Amino acid sequence: MLENSSAGRGLPVRAPTRCRSAVTNGKRLHVVAPPDNKWARRFRDVLAEITNDLGGADLLSEGQRQLVRRCATISIACEKMEGEAAAGAEIDLETYGKLTDRLGRAFHRLGLKRQPRKVLTLREQLELEAEAAEAEGAAEAEGEAD
Repeated sequence: MLENSSAGRGLPVRAPTRCRSAVTNGKRLHVVAPPDNKWARRFRDVLAEITNDLGGADLLSEGQRQLVRRCATISIACEKMEGEAAAGAEIDLETYGKLTDRLGRAFHRLGLKRQPRKVLTLREQLELEAEAAEAEGAAEAEGEAD
């Protein structure tokens, strides 16, 4: 048997809570806490939304949590650039494109996919409304008959 083989090893042992960082324990998002400003709050919001999209923090592995943090960071960087562009400032579209592409690849690695939703045509929407109105009229007529 090889010395470095994992065959004889047991399950990994976790260090006691007091020996782990506040980030590992989930008490803080960063080793050095950033100031509580609008971008720090936005980061927390995006992080929470992506985590929820994946089913919640308790279902994620450490690797998935790390990727979620990277996705939130890239998202914030893109949002900052979008704000600058909307204000009329020149932005580096090459950098913006790279960030967007990397964000998409990171989401793909996490298993997030674009889920197209069914969009009704005008005809389909009108037919649904007509059916609903007809069903409502039938229910009212039945109620009057009782």
